[in-house]
Amino acid sequence: MLPTPDTSHVPYQRVYEPAEDSFLLLDTLSSPSETAFLTSRFGNNINTTISTSSQPPPPPPPLILEVGPGSGVVIAFLTAHAQTILGTPHVLACGVDVNRFACAATAKTAARAIAEAKDDASSSSSSSSPGAGFFLDAVQGDLVAPVRAGMIDVLVFNPPYVPTAELPAQPQPESEAEQQQQQQRGTVVRGGRDGMETTDRLIAALPTALSERGCAYVLLCAQNKPEEVKEQIRAMGGGGGGGGGRWKAETVGTSGKQAGWEKLQIVRIWRDYDGVAADTTGS
Repeated sequence: MLPTPDTSHVPYQRVYEPAEDSFLLLDTLSSPSETAFLTSRFGNNINTTISTSSQPPPPPPPLILEVGPGSGVVIAFLTAHAQTILGTPHVLACGVDVNRFACAATAKTAARAIAEAKDDASSSSSSSSPGAGFFLDAVQGDLVAPVRAGMIDVLVFNPPYVPTAELPAQPQPESEAEQQQQQQRGTVVRGGRDGMETTDRLIAALPTALSERGCAYVLLCAQNKPEEVKEQIRAMGGGGGGGGGRWKAETVGTSGKQAGWEKLQIVRIWRDYDGVAADTTGS
């Protein structure tokens, strides 16, 4: 079992604390089925041989983005264990969150997890090199807006999924009253109509946000009507690379029990090219 990143430094009065939804993502992303899927897409992506005119250039390192990383436990886990999960340590990772405290916490969580992974590798009796990737930063922003279109290879999203009468307003950046801290915490789990207002926006952005080889992992609860959501995704069209492909959406992880009052599942979203190779150049 891969170690879970340390989040003891995180100010939980201002940042979402890792819970069952977070750990379901860790278990799913490190499961045999998903490591096999991700490795088939991104493993051995660095060509160490000299490129010639007859050889295509090697694909760039995959870019992993977590939207709303909170404590950073998930993106830190993926980055620290990149070799095991994606089949290569040559990955770049980042996060985007509306909460600046979450951005700071995520950066620290990732730095600690990567340092621990390197320490473990150096103290190991084997001669294997560290399997950790490179964490870029966590920036304050809205969903995928800070990232250039078509650049995201792996997107992870644990959204506000609890159905509520309305979606709470985003907190203002510099009003630090206790009342606003409580409101900020509330935005993490309250998802508006069917719990899908934020998730619908993210899904609508996927055709332009993801690279041709890109995939997304999105957490849903039972009241989000996941079967309907998956059908809507399969009916999507368009894409940043213009390479066609049919959208697929499948449940690849489930809590198997009630998480408080909601059963949770992880849906993987990706393009199927039916034998047509995806553009892996990242262009």
